[in-house]
This record gives sequence, C-alpha cells and structure tokens, in this order.
Amino acid sequence: MDFNGRSGEMRVFATVAQEGSLSAAARALGLTPSAVSRIIARTEQRLGTRLLLRTTRAITFTAALGHGRLAIVPLVAAFSARYPNIVVDLTLGDEVVDILSGQADVAVRFGHLPDSPLTARRIGDTGQVVVASPDYLQRHGTPQEPEDLLRHNCLRFNFRRAEPNWPFIRDGREFSLKVSGNIECSSGEALAQLARVGAGIARIGEFSVSEDLQRGDLVPLLEEWNPGDREPIHAVFVGGAAMPARVRLFVDFLVERHRM
Repeated sequence: MDFNGRSGEMRVFATVAQEGSLSAAARALGLTPSAVSRIIARTEQRLGTRLLLRTTRAITFTAALGHGRLAIVPLVAAFSARYPNIVVDLTLGDEVVDILSGQADVAVRFGHLPDSPLTARRIGDTGQVVVASPDYLQRHGTPQEPEDLLRHNCLRFNFRRAEPNWPFIRDGREFSLKVSGNIECSSGEALAQLARVGAGIARIGEFSVSEDLQRGDLVPLLEEWNPGDREPIHAVFVGGAAMPARVRLFVDFLVERHRM
C-alpha cells in the first residue's frame, strides 16, 4: 500500500495510536520503525503541528481497552485532520481521572454518572450481550436458560461501579442472577479475550465483541432473556464560560461523529 498520500499518512497515524508505539505500528503495517517515524514527521510538518507527543503521557494504552481502540482512536485521527493546530494527548485506561484537578480536559465514561460539578454530554450508548467461545461450549455445554449460568464459570468486571448481578427478563419481568467465576477483570476487551480463548462466559458491551460475533469466534447466549438494557456513554468535562475552545470543539466533534 502507498503510504505517501494523505489517506496513507492518516492510516499510519491511526495505527500508531491503536498499537501504542512506532515499533508495534511498523510490524502491523509491514514497515520499519524508521519509515513510520519519517511518515509521522512528514505529516506533522505538512500540518504544521505535532500529532503525537513524544512524552510518557503521549498515547498510553492499558490492557486492550476496547471502546477507546475501536471508537475513540479513529475519531482522534479525524479530529486532528480537521483541527491540525490542536495537539491531542490521548490516554486510555479504566481509572477514573480527576477532571477538576486538571488530569484531563475530557473523559469518556460509561454508565450512569454520579452527581458532580462536571458537565456531561451524552455521545451514545451500548447494549450488553452474554457470550462464550464455541470451544468453551463444546467442553461445558450451552446454557439453555439463565439459571444454567450458576453451573458455569462466569467472567466478571472487578471495578466498584460494576453491577455484581447479571440482569435478564422472563415473561416481561426483569430479574437478576448472582453469577460467579474464578476470573475478574477491569477491561471489557480483556474479558472478551478471555472468553475468546475459552476461559468462561462473559456479559460485556456489544462493541467489545461485534467483530468476534461476526467471525464466529464468540457465540451470543440467552438472547431470548436479554433485557435489552443500554449503558449510556458520556463525555465529561468542566463547562461554563471559562471552557477552553479546544474542549468545546472536541466534545462537539464526539457528539457529531461518535457511532457506538
């Protein structure tokens, strides 16, 4: 593929952001790290601004965070192309950053938000799905109704705001089950990977497993009992008259372009 044109350059930039380093992006693209570095430098020179900050906080990814990789990273690339004079410092993680203390200008958060002095704008929502790998189901059987999960190894989130029970619906009435398992994790994409390799059954955001479901690497379970609950996704920031223009532009861009 030709990486000399603008579309090729932006593909290189998006791959660096997705992979988290020049060397990893080079492997993914079949280039040398020096070639990737030259392409990024050429793009930055053409735009007249830095696309990637060469600092420890430039682009920090924790264990394969799905939403950031799948939804936010491509938007950052598009945002930088539209507003080349704004430098984006992107950090992905499951930790709740302190916006008020200046740890970040904008945070993207899932779930219902507690009361706070921060301003929030809803940028989307996502559903939940129960999944397992064909290998796991072959070894342990396929649950036919929600109560069967009590005999299975269920992979769960371990952060405090996570709902400890899994909700279902039967005859129009919602109920929940307290499932259990031997692995807990803070990352939805990590849970998807664990389910993919046959470690157990997971209930996670649809965005984390959409590609796996299409390929057949994961199988949706108990859809007849899926309550159809949606988890809101918000951009959270300090609003008001003192709100920097760069923040307003980025939040407006997220609202305009987010498709998750």
